[in-house]
This record gives sequence, structure tokens and C-alpha cells, in this order.
Amino acid sequence: MKARGIGGGHDVAALVLRATLGPMLFAHGWNKVAGPGGLKGTAGWFEALGLKPPETHARMAAGTEMAAGVGITLGAANPLPAAAAVGLMAVAARTDHRGKGFFVFKGGWEYVGVVGGAAVALAALGNGRYSLDGLLRRQRAGAGPALLAAGIGTASAAALLAVCYRPERKPDETQTDH
Repeated sequence: MKARGIGGGHDVAALVLRATLGPMLFAHGWNKVAGPGGLKGTAGWFEALGLKPPETHARMAAGTEMAAGVGITLGAANPLPAAAAVGLMAVAARTDHRGKGFFVFKGGWEYVGVVGGAAVALAALGNGRYSLDGLLRRQRAGAGPALLAAGIGTASAAALLAVCYRPERKPDETQTDH
């Protein structure tokens, strides 16, 4: 049964999801640049997390969040902005939220899981008629774009972490010679 209404349920759902997820990602990126601590504060936070070099990661994370946010908001180039969101959330889950449980108010992975899942869902749904992709008649939707978003995002995060993630060991994590 086809959804009824202006543009059908599919197009409206894609628009609502993009209008929710995209600006939120952009705002998080902008906060890394222009928030209370600016890029210097973000770099200090990333250094404490173990991302080396922290200044590069602060710029990269901010730029990626803002670009993904704009791409998702405008509905452009599905599934690439979704893949960027998945990658960002995977890195955050590993570096900042790991081992803190589920609930975000306790530092857990709830938020990053929902954002990453929403990005994959958007890649599957497609950007809809009310988007730049719709205007250009470049609609991509279904399992393929969803798998690409999840795969590219996760693989990119894994590569970045393998090369750049060097957290300091806590005293209880080091072995002593007896």
C-alpha cells in the first residue's frame, strides 16, 4: 500500500530525518570550532582521548561533522554523508564512550549508536524527492547504499584508529616485572 499525502510518506520521512540529523551534526562540528574552548579545547580533549596528532583530529572531526551535516540536510550524494556520520560515531564510540555502559548521561554509547543507526537508515531510505539528489534525479536507496554507509564508515573509523589512536595506559593496564 502506497503512503498518501504530500509526496508520500517516504519523501516526508526522509525530509524529517534529514532535517533532524543534518543540522545536529553540523552544530556538533561547529561547536568544536567555535564553542567555549574552540579548536584548541577540542584538540586538548582529543589528546586526552589518545588521538594523535590532536590538532589534526580536531580539525578533521569538526570539518567532517559540518560537511556531513550539510550533505545530509541538503540531501546530497547519498550514501557518502551517512558514511561520514557512521565513521564519526564509530570513532567516538571507541575513544570516548567505550566501557561506560549504554546511557549517554553516564558517558555511554546510546547517542552515538542512535546517530549511526539513523545515518544508515537514511542511506537505506534515500534522500527522497525533497532533496538535492531528488532535484538532480540521483536517487540511491535500499540495502546497497545502507551497506555502503555502514561499511565505508566503519572501515574508515577502523583505519583511522589503527593509525592514530594511541591512548595512554592506565597504571592498572601495565604489566610489571616481578
